[in-house]
Amino acid sequence: MGKQSADELHVLMFPYFAFGHISPFVQLSNRLSLHGLRVSFLSAPGNIPRIKSSLLLTPNVEIIPISLPPVEGLPPGLDSTSEMTPHMAELLKKSVDLMQPQIKTLLSQLNPHFVFIDFAQYWLPKLASELGIKTVFFSVFSAISGAFLTVPARDPGDKMPTVEDLSKPPIGFPLTSVTYAQTFQARDFLYLFKSFDGNPGAYHRVSEGMSGCTALAVKTCHEMEGPYVDFMKTEHQKPILLTGPLVPEPPTGELEEKWAQWLSKFPSGSVIFCSFGSETFLDDSQIEELALGLELTGLPFILVLKFPAGVDPQTELNRTLPKGFLERVKDRGIVHSGWVPQLLILANSSVGCYLCHSGFSSLIEGLVNDCQLVLLPLKGDQYLNSKVFAGDLNVGVEVKRRDEDGYFGKDDINEAVRKVMMEIEKEPCKSIRSSHKKWKEFLLNKEIQNKFITDMIKELKALA
Repeated sequence: MGKQSADELHVLMFPYFAFGHISPFVQLSNRLSLHGLRVSFLSAPGNIPRIKSSLLLTPNVEIIPISLPPVEGLPPGLDSTSEMTPHMAELLKKSVDLMQPQIKTLLSQLNPHFVFIDFAQYWLPKLASELGIKTVFFSVFSAISGAFLTVPARDPGDKMPTVEDLSKPPIGFPLTSVTYAQTFQARDFLYLFKSFDGNPGAYHRVSEGMSGCTALAVKTCHEMEGPYVDFMKTEHQKPILLTGPLVPEPPTGELEEKWAQWLSKFPSGSVIFCSFGSETFLDDSQIEELALGLELTGLPFILVLKFPAGVDPQTELNRTLPKGFLERVKDRGIVHSGWVPQLLILANSSVGCYLCHSGFSSLIEGLVNDCQLVLLPLKGDQYLNSKVFAGDLNVGVEVKRRDEDGYFGKDDINEAVRKVMMEIEKEPCKSIRSSHKKWKEFLLNKEIQNKFITDMIKELKALA
């Protein structure tokens, strides 16, 4: 094996510059370092304070700052997508491509056994293998999204796939509850195949990164997504390491007084918490229908709305919320823009429903608490996660949408919430609640979750 003994395995983590990607890399780093692996973590300086707040800084963990090369149109000092417009986020990939000399120097100095890469760094496996270093492509997305969207069977060759192509699963896809994507979802998937300024699109980056790497790692487990993992193995013809769902540690600290006091006014399990992650934004009509739908339920709720960088959140709330809405719901509804202590809110006994965008981490956070899931996916992998959680795992209800454009109305929101919150004696509510209980126990079983990591480390050592 050379370098160091297998017991001192050294891994270098290099996530894309978006917190939805950085967080799973941090979670995996924490698990690996607790099992004695040496971890070096790369990111741009602006992201490091936030990484430090969640990365366990043990003696065998170091954070190494790297700089983003300048690209015209990308303002200096923006180090993550959270402050970028969609156009800037495309330019960020161009900047990542210009990092090759910097990364090559670092790899030569650090000489790790493995580099864990993200989707954007498709050039890294070749560069690393020239230095005798192995690479693991770590997909921070569910296995279903990899199986449905980015397997070799999806390769469109020189032509652009059509909406119809992308509404059907790829050839050889397993028989599960996921049989198709709606038209508006398939239209959204087209983004993967688009090239911007002649640079490789996301599908190209993923497929080249995956075909060049030593192994793939996916943030899931066989129990939850077995058929999709097996299909990916067949398609990619290389080892797939499963990290498990990387269940977050229970939150520490107390819920701020203003939240705790407000929640304590309502009975156990009655409040809807409604939030869509840090980089998923609703349009005006979606905000209006969602707000009116929450009002229709008659239940207390917290609605968290985020807006893109560069706009004033308060102005946007005043502009988008229905006329008279805040006045009508003032005794039972809070509308908030900005950061909230999500894990502490979900863990509060008054909260009984989590209406979310179906980001994989958010769904796991909902499942480990007693929060019934109402799923309102808004882009990309969220559509597929939602199908697995509502279909295969039977732990939530997806909001009904119109096929061609994804429109949903207030009644669709109300109906989905009613199904999981008010029809407790009826099917499907009964079976959803019993599935939820089963998966909550599975996810909170420390032995099972720890075994995912110990098994993965064994496989890594065998590959080193």
